[in-house]
Amino acid sequence: MFALRMIQLIETHAAKLSEELLYRLERSENCRELTRRVPPEELRMRTHEIYRNLSQWLLEKTQAEIEERYVGLGLRRAAQGVPFSELLYAFSMTKECLWEHLEQDALLEDPLELIGNLNLLHAVGRFFDRAAHAAAMGYETARQQHEHVSARAS
Repeated sequence: MFALRMIQLIETHAAKLSEELLYRLERSENCRELTRRVPPEELRMRTHEIYRNLSQWLLEKTQAEIEERYVGLGLRRAAQGVPFSELLYAFSMTKECLWEHLEQDALLEDPLELIGNLNLLHAVGRFFDRAAHAAAMGYETARQQHEHVSARAS
């Protein structure tokens, strides 16, 4: 029950979480290029989508589906000229914002409930790690394609 309640809370507060994350990214020294090069509405849509559909990402999506979405994101961010370090920092901030929200709502207070639901907590961390890895793959693919085109032009 706790796990379901936690996911419902996250999805219900997706807009609030997304706005908080955008606020943090816009004010972060570590995301200057990300917030400059990616249109604000695109950032808003992406951050909201992660939080709003978290149960689908955790329970329904396969590794291949995660890779498809986040390799594409890595390719897009590379094409936009976003530094790789800023892409990874944004993933980290997305997860951190989520954890802080759960702590504020006292859902991570009771150690017995927490221990009983470590599988869910592990799944959340695993999702963000897999998404970041897939985005890195897309970013590297874009870089290799660019280097290949540059080598041909020489």
